Amino acid sequence: MVFKRRDKRKFGQVMLDSVYPRGGWGRAVYYITHRLRRLPDPPHRIARGVFAGVFVSFTPFFGLHFVLAALLAWAMRGNLIAALLSTLFGNPLTYLPIAVVSLQTGHFLLGSRFDGATETTLMAKFGGAAADLKDNLFAVFSAADANWAKLAQFYHEVFLPYLVGGLVPGIVAGLVAYYLTVPVITAYQNRRRGRLKQKLAELRRKAAKAEDRT
Repeated sequence: MVFKRRDKRKFGQVMLDSVYPRGGWGRAVYYITHRLRRLPDPPHRIARGVFAGVFVSFTPFFGLHFVLAALLAWAMRGNLIAALLSTLFGNPLTYLPIAVVSLQTGHFLLGSRFDGATETTLMAKFGGAAADLKDNLFAVFSAADANWAKLAQFYHEVFLPYLVGGLVPGIVAGLVAYYLTVPVITAYQNRRRGRLKQKLAELRRKAAKAEDRT
């Protein structure tokens, strides 16, 4: 298989590589672009997959980006592998800028107040929502009272504005990626076809010379 590894990584190494890949992010970006160029599909289908992956990176459904990108690419008749690779547009280096832009846009569209976002405040609100879910799950099986205050705060201050606000920059970034991908993939595939034609012509010339000698 194309993406199957010969050396299986431990869970800790997988988590570390997700934050900082081996060889750095430059090598990771090169690997992704190399794989995208070599996908056996027309440029517009690959570009649709890229659009899906980049767009989904602007949604707050962390942990589901692969699934959502694949579904969107399937609905758009785009390349699924390109969609999965392009979700890496959202990574530890871009999550905070994406979150800030999405939250600012979302609060503006919803007419609510944006109090600023830092990695610390966002993680605190995510943590508070997760704690509410855990505590209320335990409350179902005990006499404790359920309290949804932090989860409600997270929904109104982070999740909903992020979901609404991520649509506009997500579409813009996706379209930019789409229109950059089409000519790049087209040029690469045309150049590759040209090289293959040259090799085929050279093989035919050699075969013709061999026949003449005999």
